[in-house]
Amino acid sequence: MNLELNREQKLLRQAARDFLKKECPRSLIREYRDAEEDYPRKLWQKMARLGWMGVAIPETCDGLGGDFIDLTILLEAMGEACLPAPFFSTVVVGAGALELSTAEDLKSEILPRIASGEKTVAFALIDPGNDYGYSHIRMAAVRQGDSYILEGTKLFVEYARSADYLLTVARSSEEGLVILLVESGSAGIEMKPLQTLDYARQCEVVMDRVRVSDQTLLARGPAAEHLLSSLEERAGVARCAEMLGGMQAAFEMSVAYAKERVQFERPIGSFQAVQHHCANMAIEVGSCRNITNLATWKIARGLPATREAAMAKAYTNTASNQVIKLGHQIHAAISFCDEHDMHLFLRKCRAAATAFGDEAYQVEKVAGCLGL
Repeated sequence: MNLELNREQKLLRQAARDFLKKECPRSLIREYRDAEEDYPRKLWQKMARLGWMGVAIPETCDGLGGDFIDLTILLEAMGEACLPAPFFSTVVVGAGALELSTAEDLKSEILPRIASGEKTVAFALIDPGNDYGYSHIRMAAVRQGDSYILEGTKLFVEYARSADYLLTVARSSEEGLVILLVESGSAGIEMKPLQTLDYARQCEVVMDRVRVSDQTLLARGPAAEHLLSSLEERAGVARCAEMLGGMQAAFEMSVAYAKERVQFERPIGSFQAVQHHCANMAIEVGSCRNITNLATWKIARGLPATREAAMAKAYTNTASNQVIKLGHQIHAAISFCDEHDMHLFLRKCRAAATAFGDEAYQVEKVAGCLGL
């Protein structure tokens, strides 16, 4: 097992970091938190021209034909830059769900348009009263001829307002879970913006007798449950990569600050307490990288990765919080000012830690893998 990046992947990592450092300064997230537009469209098109939207999409669908490792390399760079764009919901979740499905017509129609940057996707999963998971999905999908009628509400749907499609999970009394790719402009859909910790644009999406063709169906019944389980693993590890980027940036900022900030006529990095903070940050970042790389490698190779994915998400959820808190302590009061970047990483990592299963959810999955 070799978890090291190859030459091409190292070049991709450096190119992604250089591009985002230039085109996506962290000031961009402040600019777009109150803007009319959900995300910077010009930046999105530049990313599309680089092939990022299609990095893990097969060449037969106009993608680059890369693997899951290539995708997480980009996500780590995006986590470092605090990218304010629907890359995760579109590429990781939307394109990922299509690839995992057997809906060949939808794949050939939608994946090339995702790869080109033309279309975006939002994930409509969580119902009111259900924090995460699909065991208590209540949105109703009633079959009528060659259509489904959707009735219900979805919460925390990222970038729904600007998305072209809503990847929607509902429940049919006859077929069980169904996964549908719903056009966001369909009659009967109402979106209500929500305030968020990490400034990502989220909406409450209300569907009032929304009619969608059964041609938009990705999966149903046991096949839908299997798809969602696989998607959860991929998305959870992808969130780990994103958090890792934020943790790495916070760590590098803190070490640099400890070397330059002078108190009592000495750099604060010369004090043992600050050294311990930096060392603990380094240990947590390295540990998260190792466990995330293992889960990423297994997913990329098509190997069973349920336990590794859950372990990575559980550990990174906790470690990211600890690393950012230590970064705040090293920087002290200045890091709580809006002009400083440290709180941006705190916001992003806290939000990512709750997405696709918090620590308790993931620990329970690990216990289940152990037969407990």
